[in-house]
Amino acid sequence: MKTYLVPVDFSEAAFNAADFAARLSNQTNVERIILLNAYYISPYEELLPNADMVMLREQEILESLDERHANLNKLKHKLEKLVRAGVQIDVWVNRSHLVRAVVDRVEAYNADLVIIGSVGNSSAEGEGLGSHVIGISKASPVPVMVIPPAFKYRKVERAIIACDFKKVKENVPVDVLHKLLGKQNFELLVVNIDADNKHDSNDAEQLAEETTLKGMLQTYKPTYHFINSPDVIKGLLNFAEEKHAEIVIALPHKYSFFRSIIHSSISQQLASSSPVPVLLLK
Repeated sequence: MKTYLVPVDFSEAAFNAADFAARLSNQTNVERIILLNAYYISPYEELLPNADMVMLREQEILESLDERHANLNKLKHKLEKLVRAGVQIDVWVNRSHLVRAVVDRVEAYNADLVIIGSVGNSSAEGEGLGSHVIGISKASPVPVMVIPPAFKYRKVERAIIACDFKKVKENVPVDVLHKLLGKQNFELLVVNIDADNKHDSNDAEQLAEETTLKGMLQTYKPTYHFINSPDVIKGLLNFAEEKHAEIVIALPHKYSFFRSIIHSSISQQLASSSPVPVLLLK
């Protein structure tokens, strides 16, 4: 993956995600990191006075844009000390909603990965916890990596793939996985949340899907693990913490962990409880 896009709203969570992206460059082949700030002003704010009967003037908007550019450049200079030699860092302020800004910049810069903090990153104040994570995860045409605010980057040596072994050929994006994992030297753990204990019962369909998946991932020599927790999210995150994994990779089909975060209660749990970054594939 050659280009990372990092939305920044100048919150601590966003700074932490940007720090993660910069340090990750030392372990990957990324060539460019784009720091993006979304600054949306509705037409009503420009045309009508606020509750204090004060209208937002164009000069104030321009001053805010200049300040945002200056703050992004400050962050850029800080990150330049952390990235691998040769990695380019660009800054961009979009005058649009955050989700629209992310999609536009992904397409304009042919970005390969969006890295975002699991809280913060609001283009307006008062947004709910994780709301933009959900919007960006659904709208982004490329994978999204969600960084918990308390997680500090450490070299990726152990990665977990969350999989339910249903329609593996249709739902596992092997090309994206190969692009992501490349030739990195780390341990890969494939985890199936098997609440019905189909693995132990030698279910024929389940075993066939397991065999197919093993063939698709054999390059990485993964180990396979089964969890019968009735709570998919809790079971997966507890496993990740127990195994000291640096990242959880969630597959993008209708039975998956990815599907679950569409619900706000689950997104809040992800944002506040996940001990490690979660990579949402497309």
